[in-house]
Amino acid sequence: MQLPVVPVSVSDVMRDLFQQGLAMGNDPTHFSIIGDCQNVSSYFLSTFDKPGDYSLGSEYAYLQPTIEYYQGSFSRVSLAVKGGFNAAAVISPLRADPESCNANESPLDCELRTWKPSIVFVSMETWWSEKPAEEYDKYMRRVLDRIIESGALPIIATKADNLEGNHAINATIAQIAYEYEIPLWNFWAAVQPLPDHGLSPDGFHLTFGRNFFDDPKRMKNAWPWRNLTALQSLHEVRLELMDQP
Repeated sequence: MQLPVVPVSVSDVMRDLFQQGLAMGNDPTHFSIIGDCQNVSSYFLSTFDKPGDYSLGSEYAYLQPTIEYYQGSFSRVSLAVKGGFNAAAVISPLRADPESCNANESPLDCELRTWKPSIVFVSMETWWSEKPAEEYDKYMRRVLDRIIESGALPIIATKADNLEGNHAINATIAQIAYEYEIPLWNFWAAVQPLPDHGLSPDGFHLTFGRNFFDDPKRMKNAWPWRNLTALQSLHEVRLELMDQP
């Protein structure tokens, strides 16, 4: 997959969507996360709400303003993130938190309503291995359509694993990103240089290291790269939307 790890531009379609979302009441300083166990806040992005828990080093110090801009979103527990969630589950009212969500409201709709994000990470690694990529495509489009209806800008992510054996899911994700003109966070490309491509022996879970991006030893693991490249993607999209150099 010869696509960059971090999105390099935001389409005019998505720029217009973002502005429409702000007019609808979305908060420009809020982002949400939609996904499975590899997106739970204890591992994914929450480190950036905890000074001293991460180190940007000199190479990545330019990301600090983005961390400050979205403070509070990083450690928020998304109502549309849970171990075992897939693209079908997040749009099913049966999987919503009954204490936080309205009757007949899906986890996705519940998250969009309660947090009013202007940007939404969509990262769905979990899928039924026996189901074809066409099923993933169908449900992922429903997820994205609903996010777009809310006026939020999606950032869609590829996955590190290839449990399906033919990279069909990542190919589907890339195709959807192209068709929808949405930013692609190509996490698969980020872990390819790592030992075992950043995967544990089960071929799914990511190798763990703390988020000190100036520590070469820790950066041999996938989790620091997941957090770093997600932050870089958010940073680039933010600058593009604000028309900053």
